[in-house]
Amino acid sequence: MIMPRIIIILFVLFILGYSSLYSVNEWEQAIVFKFGEIQETIPEPGLHIKIPVVNTVQILEKRLLNLDKEAQRFLTSEKKDVIVDYFIKWRISDVKQFYTSTKGDIFVANNLVEQRINRALRDQFGERTVQQVVAGERTEILNIVTHATSNLHVELGMKVVDVRTKRIDLPEEVSASVYARMRAERERVAKDFRARGSEASERITANADREREVILATAYKDAEIIRGNGDAQATEIYAAAFEKNEEFYALYRSLNAYENSFKQGNNILLLEPDSDFFKYFNNSRGK
Repeated sequence: MIMPRIIIILFVLFILGYSSLYSVNEWEQAIVFKFGEIQETIPEPGLHIKIPVVNTVQILEKRLLNLDKEAQRFLTSEKKDVIVDYFIKWRISDVKQFYTSTKGDIFVANNLVEQRINRALRDQFGERTVQQVVAGERTEILNIVTHATSNLHVELGMKVVDVRTKRIDLPEEVSASVYARMRAERERVAKDFRARGSEASERITANADREREVILATAYKDAEIIRGNGDAQATEIYAAAFEKNEEFYALYRSLNAYENSFKQGNNILLLEPDSDFFKYFNNSRGK
């Protein structure tokens, strides 16, 4: 009878010893309760002791938690809807306050954070146009929203580390009209650029034509001057040569005339035999 009792006592002691120990991992933190009231928090990992029945322990996350909800609709200052898909990174910053606010329920905490972020985003989107939201002020909006949730540490024991948008879209019912307006605007800008290009092309062509005419006129003038100077010099040379030997010059001119007249070989001239044109045929002196 003694052995069974000893075994039972050892088993009870083992159960009590086992139930008085609990472990906390590196990515966890714990709250120790005494008869349902918070006694202490355990932020450090390791093996810890508690009093069975008197103490209970709840393990909570120490790591960053991700809240990735479905896309939400927000109204801009133009009274137009935009669909925003975003995610939130947060962590538990005050274990006692977090448990007091949410009973340690991550689902409840996510809902509270989502409500606060949605309210902040709704306020920011309501002050801006669609173009401002989509094009240039997204980072500014997210920074303002993150700052607006900084008091969650005091209220809920939570800290929002980051808020980021994955996509901002227009509803399908307005996307077509917006894209049509954007396309029309782009076409108007393209036509404006084409008109400017055509105007510049015509201006360049006109300037080139004018410069061409000026260059040709200048070249023609220079050519005429050079030709006139050449003719004058040739005339002077001919005159000087004629004065030296008038008879030879007349013979030379007649020979050139004969060569040019009968160059083709089938030319026919009807002239009188005693014409001056043939005077050197009958007499070498042309008399």
